[in-house]
Amino acid sequence: MPQDPFTLAISRHVWDTKYRYRRGAEVVDRTVEDTWRRVARAVAAVEPRGAAEWEARFLDILRDFRFLPGGRILAGAGTANRVTLLNCFVMGVIEDSMDAIFDALKEGALTMQQGGGIGYDFSTLRPKGTLARTTGTIASGPVSFMRIWDAMCATVLSTGARRGAMMATLRCDHPDIEEFVTAKHDPHELRHFNLSVQVTDDFVQAVRADAEWPLVFPEAQLDDGGGGERVMRVWTGVDRPVPCRVLRRVRARELWERIMRSTYDYAEPGVLFVDRINEWNNLYWRERITATNPCGELPLPPYGACDLGSVNLTRFVREPFTRAARLDMEGIRATVEVGVRLLDNVIDASRFPLAAQREQAHGSRRIGLGVTGLADALVMLGLRYDSEAARVLAGDLMREICHTAYRASVRIAEEKGPFPYLEREPYLAGRFVERLPGDIRDGIARHGIRNSHLLAIAPTGTISLLANNVSSGLEPIFDYEFTRRVLELDGSYTEYPVRDYAYALWRREHGGEPLPAAFVRAQEIAPLDHLAMQAALQPWVDSAISKTINVPEDYPFEDFRGIYLAAWEKGLKGCTTYRPNPITGAVLKPESGNAGGIHCCSVEREAD
Repeated sequence: MPQDPFTLAISRHVWDTKYRYRRGAEVVDRTVEDTWRRVARAVAAVEPRGAAEWEARFLDILRDFRFLPGGRILAGAGTANRVTLLNCFVMGVIEDSMDAIFDALKEGALTMQQGGGIGYDFSTLRPKGTLARTTGTIASGPVSFMRIWDAMCATVLSTGARRGAMMATLRCDHPDIEEFVTAKHDPHELRHFNLSVQVTDDFVQAVRADAEWPLVFPEAQLDDGGGGERVMRVWTGVDRPVPCRVLRRVRARELWERIMRSTYDYAEPGVLFVDRINEWNNLYWRERITATNPCGELPLPPYGACDLGSVNLTRFVREPFTRAARLDMEGIRATVEVGVRLLDNVIDASRFPLAAQREQAHGSRRIGLGVTGLADALVMLGLRYDSEAARVLAGDLMREICHTAYRASVRIAEEKGPFPYLEREPYLAGRFVERLPGDIRDGIARHGIRNSHLLAIAPTGTISLLANNVSSGLEPIFDYEFTRRVLELDGSYTEYPVRDYAYALWRREHGGEPLPAAFVRAQEIAPLDHLAMQAALQPWVDSAISKTINVPEDYPFEDFRGIYLAAWEKGLKGCTTYRPNPITGAVLKPESGNAGGIHCCSVEREAD
């Protein structure tokens, strides 16, 4: 009889409530092996030839949780359910009219109904208090319309063991930016949204210079016929600068202080360094990105989608906790190569709630292959998460994964053709692509490449729990033993005791012996060391990284402000912090009594 792959009750619970296939009252997936086989068969079925061979290869990397596809893939592939296999979407540009706003709301509801989380840029909506001349009404502003989305999300997903995940962004020069920044100070407001401010390089420079900062809006959308100062801006939804009216000015540092104070006290908003996102976008010449998926690792154009999967690094540590401990790089490379093809096939196997989403996914064939279990793997290798040696190893590892993924995508392009949006000359001139090794660039020049983007590091909270609670994404170990509150299918909550994977492995093998020095928890790591790990991996990730910088409750605000500027200086595409506070509370309850929590990615909220 095969060995039970689950060592934790919560892991079995996650599989049973989220990923186990039931057809009405009939239980189809008797075991998790059935789930893996169902997924492998469904994703291999789109192969033009050799489907049985690819099914076997996909099944091989899924077994023992070595490769963890995104939750929508696990839940939906090979079922009769009318669901998407893509985790999340950035929705279309919201035009500033009542008809268009409610059309966009409908699109969001249809997408969420099929299992996708959604992200929006609300910057196109007129600021609060401006006049709509055609109707004689006064605009209520983007935050007021966000409340409608929030209510929709609560209604569409009001039952079951999953809650909706949404991201809202707003430009740092939108006149309603201060209301946006403080919108979630009320514990009842916008509870289904994560919020992020689009921070431009010009704004960062204005903060540094203590300069005035103009808050503006496109003149063509202001119906008041008024005059005043104008500036040119590339606004959301347009691809060239347009005249914008300066509605008022603020001190850049005062606005930055407000953002920082809100984040310090309420864990939101995060920030997106939007200029850097676009500067390093592989499709920089054809799209402008102003929003991300709900957890921030996929900056996406309108109607772009997340197609996610993660290599579970703990399964590739040989002789853990010994002097001979090492990573099986050959095994990692082989898994990445097959994982790229699996995720590419998901695009063809998936349903899409909207035709525009299908067009965008098939045109760019974006995927987001990443890692999980990094912190546990480091401990098993004898490296403290906050050490320079750990950062060097993690960076070297991510470089290998990056180059392996790109080579695999070139090979698939040679066999099946490149992604349709590819224009080789500008693609090869992109900042990320121009840094790739010569053999990859030569391959792209000759054969093209199957996927416009290949790498992203997601939070993986749910699928990491499924895999016996390996540390999530690139996050440190939260705690060695803790309690996790989980939503049941009937809407009730149950608390489960949880052990970290590496800690449980050490205890099984060494009993009560003292823990090795490599064991370190998130709250014992300095915030800038959290940031340094993210920065070590970002050069090898063509999309972005979801990372929460844990900040102790007593961390001085004066030091806290510097974290975000340090993130900008280190070349990151965004930054999110979590400091314990009474509004967000804590989903995780450490047995050790450490204060802590997570920003947005509870087992219900992270969109799997």
